[in-house]
Amino acid sequence: MTMPHLIQIASGKGGVGKTWFSITLADALASEARKVLLFDGDFGLANVDVQLGLSPRHDLGSVIAGRASLEEAITTFRLPSLGGTFTGSRFDILAGKSGSGALAGLSAKETSHIALGLTKLSDRYAHVICDLASNLDPATLSLCTAGSTTLVIVTDEPTSLTDAYAFIKLLSFQDPAADIRIVVNMAKDTAQAHRTFNALTNATRNFLDMNPPLAGIIPQDDLVRDAIRHQVPLLFRHPQSKAGIALRGIAKNLDFSSARMVKKTGATAVA
Repeated sequence: MTMPHLIQIASGKGGVGKTWFSITLADALASEARKVLLFDGDFGLANVDVQLGLSPRHDLGSVIAGRASLEEAITTFRLPSLGGTFTGSRFDILAGKSGSGALAGLSAKETSHIALGLTKLSDRYAHVICDLASNLDPATLSLCTAGSTTLVIVTDEPTSLTDAYAFIKLLSFQDPAADIRIVVNMAKDTAQAHRTFNALTNATRNFLDMNPPLAGIIPQDDLVRDAIRHQVPLLFRHPQSKAGIALRGIAKNLDFSSARMVKKTGATAVA
């Protein structure tokens, strides 16, 4: 099995758990002794560092201002055991500028330059995960590099489905060969999750002639909110939670070679 190297996490809409998913996926992959970089690509509302209780010396704002390079802005996240000895996973973070909209006005050219630097930096990592902004701006799409994998997070809310469809449409126009996969989050049950997935893929088949596969389903789980409130990864605080187990399954089965988006005439692949 070949795992994807560059992974974008997208939604097109806020409030669907995209940043939590990005953090937990980074933690899950890092727990398998993989070297992982998590990049906060939400230039307007960056909050990866907030969800993890970090105060990095440098962030993307420092890079844009010329005070630090991308490499110098990297912070390593790790959690010690109760005895003070590190036993868990660790992964690197390139934080955005949280609590400020100062980077929201970056042009597509500027973000493309950041994407190029990130691609060069990625040679040091097994996986680079980019938490994209919850919008459809050209600057957001410019971070989706050719040859990468994009996981689109959706819920059963109608606005989530319409915005996810719009994102898929724009990305497919930019890169017809894009590897796009769907994750249904906060599902009440499996039947509802499949209805959500089918509603989205019916639209992509009928109007875009494409059939993005289902990467996985994450059930609704109050322990997610508890982990976010305590600013620690879910897999550390609640390793046996329903959402945590589901996400580990997604991470384990994130096979780059078998889940390519297929035309509507083919069968739906499920990772």
